[in-house]
Amino acid sequence: MNQLIYNAAVWLDNTEWSTRIHESYYLYNWIESTHVLTLMLSLGILFLIDMRMLGWAFADISANKLATRLNTPMLLGFVVMFVTGILLVYAVPVRSAQSVWFRIKIGLLIICAINALLFHRKMTASIGSWDFEPRAPKALRVGALISLITWSVIVICGRFIAYDWFDCNYPQSDLIRGIAGCIDGQTQF
Repeated sequence: MNQLIYNAAVWLDNTEWSTRIHESYYLYNWIESTHVLTLMLSLGILFLIDMRMLGWAFADISANKLATRLNTPMLLGFVVMFVTGILLVYAVPVRSAQSVWFRIKIGLLIICAINALLFHRKMTASIGSWDFEPRAPKALRVGALISLITWSVIVICGRFIAYDWFDCNYPQSDLIRGIAGCIDGQTQF
C-alpha cells in the first residue's frame, strides 16, 4: 500500500501544476494563508456550536437557531479550507504522503466526517425536545466533545507537517518508517 501511495505521489509531483504551485514565490503562501484563515473561520464557528451543545457558552440561545444561523458561513469556510488543503497536498505530494502527521490528520478527518454525520442526524431528530435547555442530550454532548478534541488534534498535526522530525530522509525506527510510508531506497524530494 505504501508503495502505491508513494508512486501516486511521485506522479502528482511530476505534474506541471504541482511544480508551479510549489515553486511559486507567492502562490503557495497565498494558498496556505487562505487555508489557515478559513480554518479559523470554520473551526471557530464549529467550536461555538460545540460549546453551546456542551452548555459551556450561549446557554440562553436556542441551539437550533444558533446552528442554523452559523451553518452557512461554517460550511463555506469548510469548502474553501478543503480545496486549499488539497492544493497544499498537491504542491508537495511526496512529502505529504510520507508524513506521519499527515496520515494521522487524514485518519482524524475521516473520524470527524463520521462524527459530523452522526451528530447532524441526532441533532435533527431531537431538536424540539431540548432546544432551549442549557445543555444538549448526552449523545450530542459526546459528539460535540469528540469534535472539539479531534479538530484540535487535526490542527496540531497540520502544524507538525511543516516541522516533521519523522522525515523519511533521516534514520527512523521500522515502526515510524511504516507509519510514515517510507519506501526503502526512496527519499523525499
